[in-house]
Amino acid sequence: MFKNVFGSGFLVRTAHVVLTWIITLILFLYDTELRKQEETGQLLQPVLFVLLVLVSVLLYFAVSLMDPGFILTEDSDLQFTLGVTEEQQDMIPPSSKSLHQRRCGRCLLQQPMRSKHCQTCQHCVRRYDHHCPWIENCVGERNHRWFVLYLALQLLVLLWGLHVAWTGLGHAPSWSRWLRTNGVLLAVCGLLAPLALVVLLLLGSHLYLVSMNATTWEFMSRHRISYLKHCGADENPFDRGAARNLWGFFCQWGSVVWEQAYFREGSDPV
Repeated sequence: MFKNVFGSGFLVRTAHVVLTWIITLILFLYDTELRKQEETGQLLQPVLFVLLVLVSVLLYFAVSLMDPGFILTEDSDLQFTLGVTEEQQDMIPPSSKSLHQRRCGRCLLQQPMRSKHCQTCQHCVRRYDHHCPWIENCVGERNHRWFVLYLALQLLVLLWGLHVAWTGLGHAPSWSRWLRTNGVLLAVCGLLAPLALVVLLLLGSHLYLVSMNATTWEFMSRHRISYLKHCGADENPFDRGAARNLWGFFCQWGSVVWEQAYFREGSDPV
């Protein structure tokens, strides 16, 4: 289920963790709101902040090391387990390959619908979203919800850390003295602010796509994807409405047979 922690991406993960705890330490060493509360015995917010940072780091490792849904074995009975009849296979446009003929040209395994081969991970991934260099792992069927939850928690930690760093900025009689006094906290603010903006944009875009039951890969490359390129610009054969999409994404576990959703009753993929 989890990859080797010392494998690919070890330096990225190490840098992320070290930077996280260095910034956390700085926020407690300087005259910030958290340090003042700690000194006066008001430990609720300092402890809560450290716990949030710890949980964010653990969630980062979980998402980074988790199997995103790699397809590692050949399923000889794929056509039957998909639950798609021959009549439904005939409904796929001629420009698309039939389901039982969709075979990866690199790992030579049959690909379920919505899967894609990742050239970085060298595996096909179920419900492939994208390969994230930040976590050095693919985001797919098994870890996508955890990736979104990680982004939400990371955004909370970054915004709180930015606020704490801002409270530590003090006054000085001159600009040069002020810069020397607050230089470290200014650097922390300069780092946390753009990171918070990036995470906010990532979280917003993923929630938007999840509400439509779409992936980043499908959104960016739908004109090249066999089961989507014949659909209209605003048509998504997997969309069940925002509420049901969000419920299914966050609250339903296990693999989904997307071929069945593709041919669900009342839809017309052609």
